[in-house]
Amino acid sequence: MSRKHVDHKDLAKFAQDKVNLPKTKADEYRAQARRLRERLENYLAEHPDFSLRKMMISGSLAKGTALRSLNDIDIGCYISGAEAPTDIVELLDYLVECLQKAFPNFSPDQVKRQTYSISVSFRGTGLDVDIVPILYYGDKNWYGNLVSQDDGSFLKTSIPLHLEFIRNRKNVHPQHFSQVVRLAKFWARKEKRERNGFRFKSFMVEMILAHLCDKGVNFNDYPEALQSFFTYIATTDMRKLIVFSDYYDPSEVGSVNTPVKIIDPVNAENNVSSLYTSSQADMIVDAALDAGDAIDAALSAPTKQETVYYWQKVFGSAFQV
Repeated sequence: MSRKHVDHKDLAKFAQDKVNLPKTKADEYRAQARRLRERLENYLAEHPDFSLRKMMISGSLAKGTALRSLNDIDIGCYISGAEAPTDIVELLDYLVECLQKAFPNFSPDQVKRQTYSISVSFRGTGLDVDIVPILYYGDKNWYGNLVSQDDGSFLKTSIPLHLEFIRNRKNVHPQHFSQVVRLAKFWARKEKRERNGFRFKSFMVEMILAHLCDKGVNFNDYPEALQSFFTYIATTDMRKLIVFSDYYDPSEVGSVNTPVKIIDPVNAENNVSSLYTSSQADMIVDAALDAGDAIDAALSAPTKQETVYYWQKVFGSAFQV
């Protein structure tokens, strides 16, 4: 098996040039979110009884797994549960009212209701901040009831523990874990464009790779790590239970009857893949089989042109060497 034409270093350069959110942009976006949080904290200092308790950056920007195509920031907004309504529509209206009080300089068109969140637009950068309400009852680990963006139901979650969970895997493979996640997410994004009905949310990609990290997969070699990712999907048929032991005993997970079984690492009762059907799982498996075959062909191709052709089957025409 030859890596004469494309090897780890070539995938690393492709990721740097085409996949990753540039550091300058990431720093700018984090600073913007930080200013929003600091303004809330200043308001809280003057209004200690105010129902908004804390804003925390979540999602790919907080985890360090954001793609170059990032166009919004996810922020969890903790609201004192005793004062907030539990009806979703009323809760979102309540959050809009609270945000307008905390940030009176925002014009009405900058704070907009979405289906299960609030969108705050910044005119300077054109970036949107998606604020999701979390009903908070004083837990020291910042557990609260998050409004699910899938179906609007309440889910027990903790943003700090989710970030710690990813950070622990990044500590095992500094730089490389995050990079393999970004490469896999870039592949999934390409598949969404090319396969009608393809679904594979980023959190599920992260959880599969976290599971492989725990199993000792080498993330220091990107072709090998990606092949391990695609092989796992293909050989398990996307039906194998994935559960972690960081914050609860895996025995707490009861019987899971859905086709895909990926359990939230901070909530034993939340199957993050519960809405995926058998046909959607099969589509992911088919795409992974195609990608794995393409990598095998690329690593044995006799010419550079043919090697690049096969890698483009994985990453699209953006891949160039």
